[in-house]
This record gives sequence, structure tokens and C-alpha cells, in this order.
Amino acid sequence: MATGDDVIVNPCESAPLQVVENVELDAKFWLKGHPYSLQNMMNFNPLAEQFIGGTVYQAYLNALSYHRWHSPVSGTIKKVSIVNGSYDYTPNTSLPLLTAIATRAIIFIESDNPYIGLMCFIAVGIAEVSSCEITVAQGQHVDKGDQLGMFHCGGSTHCLIFRPQVNLSFDFHRTEPGLDATNIPVCSCIAVVN
Repeated sequence: MATGDDVIVNPCESAPLQVVENVELDAKFWLKGHPYSLQNMMNFNPLAEQFIGGTVYQAYLNALSYHRWHSPVSGTIKKVSIVNGSYDYTPNTSLPLLTAIATRAIIFIESDNPYIGLMCFIAVGIAEVSSCEITVAQGQHVDKGDQLGMFHCGGSTHCLIFRPQVNLSFDFHRTEPGLDATNIPVCSCIAVVN
């Protein structure tokens, strides 16, 4: 079993929704099956181009989940930002679409593991009472499991985004990704770099 810097941990107490590979920089949103759009998710940050063709892991929190975020890797905070968006959420709204339109915190982390390198954590507030608070600063070094920030109330979702050269094996802890998945504890291993 891999240990140390090869292990990526769950940043929130959350249930896996999906893993999508080969994400596009500027995907178009269609009525059904909304793809991820890196430019929209990352608020047109120039760093988004490094993630073209990469992997998105998305998970969601319910109202009773622990709502603080913890670093999935050890590394240096490269950039942080809050993007104001819509908190409008209904059960028919696509969770992948909300990663591009809802209020969200974007945190780029340069992993200490060169096989991971630059990665991105995005926390998305998806209810009218939810908000995002970042508690780390650019240039700060974090250890795996250190707090990055928190949601304040409401349901939420989050994404981990990896560059295309990062080869990952995911561990869903005996639950099937989707809307019926069960929570994986915070700081549990969710992926290993191969």
C-alpha cells in the first residue's frame, strides 16, 4: 500500500459523485449531462490551461456533514480566490454545472510530490445559506490534513482537479459514486498516485 506523499486524502467528509477524465478548457453546457469547463470552474485563471485533459474528482456534502476543508496533499498554496456566484440550488440543478456558476473558493496547491505537482481544490456553496471562507494564504506551506477553510451551513460540493500527467487510482471505500453514495470520512485516502 502506498503511503506518504503518494496518498491523496479526502478534503471533506463527503460522498463521491464522479470522476471525469480528459476535462476541457471551455466545455459548452448542454441541457443534460453538463460537462466540466475548466475556465468557468477556475474563473478564467491562466493556470487552468495546465489542467486541460486532466481529471476532476467531485464529491458532495449533505447538511449534516462536517463542513471544514482540509488539504488533500502536503504542499505550498500558490493562489487563492473567492468567486461570487449564484447560491440558487434546486434538486434538478446539475452538481457539475454548479461548479462553474455557484459561489466557490478556488485554492491552487503545488504538491510536495512532483508526480502530483500543481493541483486545484474547489469548494462550492450550493444553497442560499452556504458561504465559503478560506483560512490559508498564498505562499503558505500546508501539511496533508491541515485546514484550508470552511463552508458555513447548507449543502455543498467540492472538486479536486489534477493535471493530465497525474496517474491516479481512486478508492471509493465500498460505495458507488453517485447521488446515493455514502460519506467517506475526512482525511481518508481517496486516491493514490501510480
